[in-house]
Amino acid sequence: MIKKVFLASLLLVVFVFANAQKKSKTILKADPFAGLDTTFERVLKDWHAAGFAVAVVEKNKLIYAKGFGYRDLENKIPVTPNTLFAIGSCTKAFTASILGILQKDGKLDLNKPVRNYLPELKFFNDNMNSQIQLVDMMSHRTGLPRHDYSWYAFPSNSRDSLMKRIQYMEPSVGVREKWQYNNFMFLVQGMVAEKITGTSWENNVQEKIFKPLGMNHSNFSVLDLQKNKDASIGYGLKKDSIIKKLDYYNINAMGPAGSINSNVLEMANWVITWINGGKFNGQEIIPAAYLNEAMGSQMVIGTGLPTKEKTDVFFSNYGFGWMLASYKGHFRVEHGGNIDGFSASTCFFPSDSVGIIVLTNQNSSSIPSIIRNTIADRILQLPNYDWNNDVKKSVAKAKSIEKEAEKNKSSNQKINTHPSHPLKDYEGLYHHPAYGTFEVLLINDSLICKMGKDVLWLRNYHYDIFEPFEKDPLEGIDTTQRSPTRVAFQMNEAGDINAAQMGIEPTLPPLLFNKTPKPKEITVDELKKYEGDYDLAGAATAKVYIKDNKTLFVLVPGQPDYELVAVEKDKFSLKILNGYFVQFEINDKAVSTGLTFIQPNGNFKATKK
Repeated sequence: MIKKVFLASLLLVVFVFANAQKKSKTILKADPFAGLDTTFERVLKDWHAAGFAVAVVEKNKLIYAKGFGYRDLENKIPVTPNTLFAIGSCTKAFTASILGILQKDGKLDLNKPVRNYLPELKFFNDNMNSQIQLVDMMSHRTGLPRHDYSWYAFPSNSRDSLMKRIQYMEPSVGVREKWQYNNFMFLVQGMVAEKITGTSWENNVQEKIFKPLGMNHSNFSVLDLQKNKDASIGYGLKKDSIIKKLDYYNINAMGPAGSINSNVLEMANWVITWINGGKFNGQEIIPAAYLNEAMGSQMVIGTGLPTKEKTDVFFSNYGFGWMLASYKGHFRVEHGGNIDGFSASTCFFPSDSVGIIVLTNQNSSSIPSIIRNTIADRILQLPNYDWNNDVKKSVAKAKSIEKEAEKNKSSNQKINTHPSHPLKDYEGLYHHPAYGTFEVLLINDSLICKMGKDVLWLRNYHYDIFEPFEKDPLEGIDTTQRSPTRVAFQMNEAGDINAAQMGIEPTLPPLLFNKTPKPKEITVDELKKYEGDYDLAGAATAKVYIKDNKTLFVLVPGQPDYELVAVEKDKFSLKILNGYFVQFEINDKAVSTGLTFIQPNGNFKATKK
């Protein structure tokens, strides 16, 4: 009996001890977020950043969300998990998912040519027109390089006008030959959805994704961002350490490629959906079949080889709006985002059911990747690694190499040279159909270039080649910030400046922008003095007339009617013929007595009958 009681007591002690150990183990389990506040404050300081927010999800729960630093540095207003940031290209997964939803609904086939759904879209050549499928655009394998200057430096408020530029965008490789990131291809995906559904891309995302995920504060425009009481201001760095407030940049027309604004709490719901097979609170948001394709390797980005320092981080592929990698033995799905004043990272590990979102109000920032990797090591119980110091060393090394290369680079500048023409001759509008138009003006003794939202000073480099420097409205011109881009002006046979070349797409030869004079305002009453018939030395009669009571035209027998655009006093350009002009001769009674056709191959006079 005593033995039984002793044995029972012993078993009870063992049971209590074992349970105590289990309980103790649970209590003593390392908190993956312990000490991170100090680490993250150090990151803010080291990278001279205003602020950032982070959220972590596990399975179907939010397990961590916090803001650091300031959303408004000047007024010391802190970042919270509710603070809205621009997420940039993290938008792309939303856009591609709309197509995945439409495919499940039987409204499109991702493996069909895109022009089946959007016939008004045209590419550079017939081969691209017939071959490029929706999946090619979703995985950046159309053969088109970025052509980012087109939408960024030459913005438009119209999606249709941006789409029409694609026809003139030259590919750098063949279809499906190479991975090349291209924002325009995600613009087109949004437009395909608009065409099929009869409603805007914004409304598609709002109804099919935002509403069911409770993303009630997320929006699609910096105009709406500014209205939110917890919106972040964007910042950049001047001279690597001075925090500078940046203006919001409205990219509404390019919205499907990167205009969403959100906070880490609402983005957490988006990531939870991906972790849980496309479902949120039991409701299917993203079709499971599409989700598996989107997270799978659709195109190789690059070799993705491990380095000696990081042997356990490797492979680099792309799905549909997601980048894929192996991170220390864990499959990672991620996409970054950058737009003026903001950087972002949306990341999840599907096999581990873990997701991490980092949003910062710093332009082109390293912070999202540092914070993401630091948390990933903690939450996945991986060996600790100082990612902040690692990235600092990498950036310092890159700058050192760049500085050394600049130091050893020999200049090709020819000294003691001058432009071939008076500076006024360079004035005009310069146009490329794949990009847009920039204007060159002579102000005082300087050539100024207006390109989209930017104003540039063109300093003569040598001969007819000029070097652009950004002209800040408050701080003026900083000539220490030199650009590798040059503006090379060209002449026609008549010796007139008629074009400018710029190397703004690195994978292609310099692009040619044809010059047209800037139109002048002129009334219909003023146009009337030019009307009449003009004798071309008995060979033919040119007729000058006003059409629709507003526009001057000239007709030469055997040729089409040419619209005339006023460019100088009594001088007009032929709208569709670059380098062709009509100069009228006006007597002291303000009556036209003749005209001269000014052409690259010579001048031809005509007398008014």
